[in-house]
Amino acid sequence: MELTIINTFTDQPFKGNPAAVCLLTVESDSEWMQRIAKEINMPVTAFIQPHNGEWKLRWFTPSIEIPICGHGTLASSFFLWDKGLVPRNQPIAYHTKSGLLTARFVDGMVQLEFPSLIEQETAAPELLIKAFGVVPEYVGQNKWDYLVEVQSEEIVRNLKPDIDSIAQLPVRGVIVTSQSDSSEYDFVSRFFSPAQGLDEDQVTGSAHCCLGPYWKSKLDKSVFIAYQASERGGLLKVEVTENTVKLSGHVVTIFEGNLTICPQTR
Repeated sequence: MELTIINTFTDQPFKGNPAAVCLLTVESDSEWMQRIAKEINMPVTAFIQPHNGEWKLRWFTPSIEIPICGHGTLASSFFLWDKGLVPRNQPIAYHTKSGLLTARFVDGMVQLEFPSLIEQETAAPELLIKAFGVVPEYVGQNKWDYLVEVQSEEIVRNLKPDIDSIAQLPVRGVIVTSQSDSSEYDFVSRFFSPAQGLDEDQVTGSAHCCLGPYWKSKLDKSVFIAYQASERGGLLKVEVTENTVKLSGHVVTIFEGNLTICPQTR
């Protein structure tokens, strides 16, 4: 079974968010896929399989299956185009646990179209304040995450949160953001998700499905250049439409090989 490791939301090796992509040729059970993801030990391992002219797609961290993953979808899409399994001028449709997702190759980047994740303002839990040690400008919550705006990019970049406290919050993770201090980006962010086994995710496509609509309402524009200021860092183009968010990014292939333990021989 083919295995490829791809760095996403970057045009440089060893930057952005790495994902492993496995091409399935037979049906495989969740337990087997979880074991493979734990063995590979990437932030996410994506499993893709042909399905009636389209594709099935599932994502696993080393510890759990997750319902949506931007960078895993970005990597999977590039894999299919790069291997010639889908013509590069043809969009890709994925059947996932979050519904039908689409990807296109646009201007040298992979472009995903995901549902918007609108947050609603909420009171900041004491545990959230304790975890980050800052007084937020704003706190919102969508169906998965807290969104926290802080005063400056410097605060975002220098945060050293208490991961154990974040793990006690009843959410997938916490998005921390601010408007950028420079003209290079519109806004910056970081994402902490110990509930998924990721103390800090390097670049998080799904978080930008919330960040895009949020900053659209604040900055009165619909197209953004965003930077996720993790240790590896990643750059995204974010375009907000009526009900969806288009996320575009570059990718770099790092490794190509084969798994010797296949589903039919496990």
